[in-house]
Amino acid sequence: MKRIVCTLTYAMLLVLALAAGACLAVQPSSAAPELGPEPAATNTLFQVSTIQALLNGQYDGTVTFGSLLTSGDFGLGTFDKLDGEMIAFDGKAYQINASGKVTPVPATWTTPFAVVTNFGSDLELTFNSVKDFADLQLRIQKELPGLNLFYAIRIDGLFQYMKTRSVPAQTEPYPPLAEAAKHQSVFEMKDTSGTVVGFFTPEFGGKVNVPGFHMHYLDQSATHGGHILDLSAQEIVVKIDRTPYLFLNLPLATAGTKMVDRTHELDAIEK
Repeated sequence: MKRIVCTLTYAMLLVLALAAGACLAVQPSSAAPELGPEPAATNTLFQVSTIQALLNGQYDGTVTFGSLLTSGDFGLGTFDKLDGEMIAFDGKAYQINASGKVTPVPATWTTPFAVVTNFGSDLELTFNSVKDFADLQLRIQKELPGLNLFYAIRIDGLFQYMKTRSVPAQTEPYPPLAEAAKHQSVFEMKDTSGTVVGFFTPEFGGKVNVPGFHMHYLDQSATHGGHILDLSAQEIVVKIDRTPYLFLNLPLATAGTKMVDRTHELDAIEK
């Protein structure tokens, strides 16, 4: 396997956002690649594939979770064939499938899209009376040191309301993500304690990851969760980790695939 490690300055990130395939991790065989520990143990996002590839229906898993979790103890993503939502924190990963079942992820399972980091808080905040998901995002955004960096975000607390979703496994020929998401399952929880794992991506990185906020949830008992659609909370603790470095791993299978720019479909998918 050949790979290019990208330590991205703002200017380089802008180029990457305009041409998402500019930095490739080339995989000459179908074997799941190893991500490795470089370029830095902390402050680095390790990402498998891009959101554009996922939007275009690239759902075949390419990296094992055994490998992924050596590169970060905190993150989110999905599974081979788009089989549910993934959340990872404190070094453990979980699947929330379309039936709502939560399963600890075996090391041999694979992912077509995921992002992880070794989480270390740079800023800790307490928010009271969060009325909805939009309110939470606005409050966090106001506290960020700047909007031209990637951030990892961990939130712990009691949520008065939590609305999540998960998507069922797909069969080939794979549909675009916008079509697959039409068959999502939606879950609603009240007075639920747990952990939110999320990331903030600058607007110019929108062809690499979901621009703005992308968050998943798992309750304290590890029995309910998913991709967050809405929430409210009385008091939560928000921890923010600046992650100015990005390592991208792209399989050879996506290198020759013509992709349509589907960024405009994200708003409907995220809601």
